[in-house]
Amino acid sequence: MAETVVAEVLAELAALEDPKARAVNEKHGDDHGVNLGKLRALAKRLKTQQELARRLWETGDTAARLLAILICRPKAFGRDELDSMLRDARTPKVHDWLVNYVVKKSPHAEELRLAWFADPDPVVASAGWALTTERVAKKPAGLDLAGLLDVIEAQMKEAPDRLQWAMNHCLAQIGIEHADHRTRALAIGERLEVLKDYPTPPGCTSPYAPIWITELVRRKNDATVA
Repeated sequence: MAETVVAEVLAELAALEDPKARAVNEKHGDDHGVNLGKLRALAKRLKTQQELARRLWETGDTAARLLAILICRPKAFGRDELDSMLRDARTPKVHDWLVNYVVKKSPHAEELRLAWFADPDPVVASAGWALTTERVAKKPAGLDLAGLLDVIEAQMKEAPDRLQWAMNHCLAQIGIEHADHRTRALAIGERLEVLKDYPTPPGCTSPYAPIWITELVRRKNDATVA
């Protein structure tokens, strides 16, 4: 029965394949052609099914893994299982969803954050930085924010793309959330100029840290006044 269900779900995903969506996704390093809105609709219909999620993950197919992330129970995965999944999640969307939708909700999140943060694999390390950014925003107690800024200042400029992006997000989050570190965060961003020329669509905020920090702080201040 389990094999039949997996086969049926894979057939549904295959039927949702759209060459135009694949072309767009491949520009971002993602090898699937399923519209994410339709993928979410399928996940909503399937509801939470942990065993099916595990079986879909094991296929290695990107669309199947994205669906698995949406229908799994994050707290049901063991620490070593999540570590193995993260190291095997090589496409950006699977990696990002796994960290944001599963690992962040796991009781093992902090242990994995510490294990991944300085991993020699920059993609794995980027997950550690993403979890650190989450703590900067929501649970900063115990974090050495000045120390994080030291690492960012020393390493972000030459870091590989995925790791650089994660470190830059952490830099911006420190500047946005912690006024006592804001001046230094802005200065680091201005000196390193990481993502300064990143193409930003109209109406969106640039990922260049000085612009990102300034804009988000302005919005928070406006909301407080209102």
